[in-house]
Amino acid sequence: MQTILLLCVSNIFMTFAWYGHLRFKGAPLWLVILASWGIAFFEYCLAVPANRWGYGTFTAGQLKVIQEVITLTVFAGFAVLYLGESLRWNHAAAFACLVGAVAFMFADRF
Repeated sequence: MQTILLLCVSNIFMTFAWYGHLRFKGAPLWLVILASWGIAFFEYCLAVPANRWGYGTFTAGQLKVIQEVITLTVFAGFAVLYLGESLRWNHAAAFACLVGAVAFMFADRF
């Protein structure tokens, strides 16, 4: 559970690092890049331990698929709440495909 929690929080940081600047189109690109790197530092401080501690309980492939599902979940909330975008049917379909990927990745555990 510690791994999942750390991956969730790290993905919040990374989403802001990659996409938070979209609301500030007037900011100079160099400043946006520096700010994004600063935010990403904290993401790495969480993601690296999450993957190190989680490896063994999960395979590397399982960690990656878990991270992708968390990323899309965090991004969906970010897009709606921060960017004011709306979710459509194709977003739900893409998420369902990722959940299927998780099922396949963990199939050997059942």
